[in-house]
Amino acid sequence: MDDKPKKQQKIERKRENKRSRMETRQHISVLLGESMQALGVIADGVYVDATFGRGGHSRAILERLGPLGRLLAVDRDPDAVLAGRELACVDKRFSIHRARFAELPRIAAEQGLAGRISGLLLDLGVSSPQLDQAERGFSFTSDGPLDMRMDPDTGVSAADWLANADQHEIVRVLQDYGEERFAKRIARAVCETRGAQPITTTARLAALCERAVPTRERGKHPATRTFQALRIQINGELEELRTLLDATCDLLTAGGRLVVISFQSLEDRMVKRFIRNESRGQALPKRLPVPDEQVQRRLRPIGGAVRACATEVQANPRSRSAVLRAAERVA
Repeated sequence: MDDKPKKQQKIERKRENKRSRMETRQHISVLLGESMQALGVIADGVYVDATFGRGGHSRAILERLGPLGRLLAVDRDPDAVLAGRELACVDKRFSIHRARFAELPRIAAEQGLAGRISGLLLDLGVSSPQLDQAERGFSFTSDGPLDMRMDPDTGVSAADWLANADQHEIVRVLQDYGEERFAKRIARAVCETRGAQPITTTARLAALCERAVPTRERGKHPATRTFQALRIQINGELEELRTLLDATCDLLTAGGRLVVISFQSLEDRMVKRFIRNESRGQALPKRLPVPDEQVQRRLRPIGGAVRACATEVQANPRSRSAVLRAAERVA
């Protein structure tokens, strides 16, 4: 009798380890080779994986680091942090923090890394385990609670937000974050439906979108844009990205690389404009005779937009919309 709780704990730990290993195998890192090439990992460098996920990019960086190199990872998903802690136990060059990536400037300052980072990687997509776990509420392909929080321990779920947001706010979110043409129709349907029965599951919301959207985009479910918009709203994703981008140049050392993989146009446009503006330098009055070498630029672009090749898309359809952009810190 006394040993039973310990045996049960041992069984649960084995199950958790098995689940973690399965998730690691299931998750396929997008543009892995291209991102490593863009980072240009040096053996004794200091790198940050600001979106650890299940660690595919982190493991690739560690393979290229020498014994004096260091890799710091950040993620707000507790399952991702659990997988990261397992990696940290076997590789002392690696550490992980449970935090939003907008908190990276604070973490870097605490670790004495501000201005010393050789490479910063952002993979902005939702990880495969997050999509595949119905209970997380990210996907409309399987029914589950309408949650969508990257960190399920904080913030408001998508169901609670939909239950309380007014119609105009729902329209704004669907238009701004989902670029949804039928935002007004969907918002009206939400407000009419929730009065009779709360919208608490992914299947219920997906069915509502199917009824509200009058036309179909080829290869896209009618709920695709709505789910994207709600996920961005619930997790403050664009604000997070904007905050980190604004701090990037202060985090990177001279020659340090920024590599961002985005999966939707709003994020990609934000990254593109940031790199463009930082590579042009400060705005100066027109016709001011300033030599080009005196223009204070903080970044230089490395190549253009990189997309997954046909082979990768075939092996991993979720890579179809991925776009990689990279830049280097100018001394």
